[in-house]
Amino acid sequence: MAQKPSEMKEEKMPKRIVIIGAHAAGIDAASAARKTDRTAEITLITDEKRFGYSRCGLPFVLGGHIPNFNDLIVFPPAYFQMMKLNLKTETKVTKINTGNKTVETVDKAGQTEGIPYDSLIMATGASSFTPPIKGREKQGLHSLRTLEDGEKIDQAIKSGAKTAVVMGAGLIGLETAVALQERGLKVTVVELLPQILPAMLDADMANIIQEMLQTKGIDVLTGKGVEEFLGTDRVTGIIAGGQQINADLFVSAFGVRANTQLAIDAGVMLGETKIIKTNARMETSIKDIYAVGDCAESTHIVTQKPAVVQLGTVAVRQGKVAGINAAGGYALFTGVLGSAVTRLYDTEAGVTGLTDAVAQKAKIETVIGSITSKTKADYYPGALPIKVKLVVERESQRIIGAQIIGGEEVTQRINAISFAIQKQMTVRELAKADTAYAPPLCETWEPLVLAAEMVLMKLR
Repeated sequence: MAQKPSEMKEEKMPKRIVIIGAHAAGIDAASAARKTDRTAEITLITDEKRFGYSRCGLPFVLGGHIPNFNDLIVFPPAYFQMMKLNLKTETKVTKINTGNKTVETVDKAGQTEGIPYDSLIMATGASSFTPPIKGREKQGLHSLRTLEDGEKIDQAIKSGAKTAVVMGAGLIGLETAVALQERGLKVTVVELLPQILPAMLDADMANIIQEMLQTKGIDVLTGKGVEEFLGTDRVTGIIAGGQQINADLFVSAFGVRANTQLAIDAGVMLGETKIIKTNARMETSIKDIYAVGDCAESTHIVTQKPAVVQLGTVAVRQGKVAGINAAGGYALFTGVLGSAVTRLYDTEAGVTGLTDAVAQKAKIETVIGSITSKTKADYYPGALPIKVKLVVERESQRIIGAQIIGGEEVTQRINAISFAIQKQMTVRELAKADTAYAPPLCETWEPLVLAAEMVLMKLR
């Protein structure tokens, strides 16, 4: 009997998806790929011994809020088994061969292997870096990027460190400084730029945080670059802004650099921000190769220009999009606003969209509305201060950014403004928002609405 045409169809080979990196972006890509294609062979390769942990939690283990570094492991080995993901740890990818679609790897025993792929996702992340400062090759300079980094700093505290210098006043720098101070160290923060949190806040908002940190006993020195690391073989002090500061512990929080070398060697194009250029499907310039997370460029929703936003939230969203596409599905990444929040002691600070300073640099004419209010009705015990700053584009009257500092309830307000920016809401529409009220929860007039009214007054 002749076979029916359908029976003659040959067995399709399962799709081979290889992911370089096993943190937020890589694992979310693997999970999305698995949900899209149940049969795909998915392999993750990481050069770390421990993987799938939250880097964002590191300062909070140091500060004693989270008991143990291992508590930060979000994806235990059981997760990989359940999702049928092959994982290669302590394995370095040395080369991507785009011609025959293989990656070359070497494991800790020195064994090399070529792993074939149909789709490749680069989630190579970023690494801490210290600028070329005199003496940077000396021992005893810590960074805070990996679990091992965290354990080394923790060990230094347990071994009796009493004083610390944190170099860099970005998010990680300040969260680390607070953690060290909570552990009883005398902490000095040194920042080259004239203000703290330069990527997150405008100077007027940053000053509020700086004053708060100083009242808590942290020394904050802005406008002072680190010129030299002192000491014979170990760092014992620094010279910053011409002044010598000695300490027992030194944390380099200058920032991170995207790990792009593999991509460059493979001929993958970098964007104008010098990290991997991607389109809305997270595809790179080479077919079937995707890039996600801290090594991948994004498009800013407001400016529509390439942006580097190295946040966990961006990493997981990009990972999901690339995972779906790599497995044969269809998904788009809509861009970034750089929404971020932090908590330093009892103060929360958040941002979304453009700060006024960044808007000015982008030649956008802005109108600002700032308001200080309370987080509950004024007469209700425990009401905390909250300050809202809205950034509005003058011509279109569209909201393009916000910064909020307060004792509580900052995150969801930042999220609300993020929605508003994404839906291209005008400040006039925000001023008419229908908001909720109860004395133990908020003021009658929502602070976001009051800030919008401040902008409208200026526009008149």
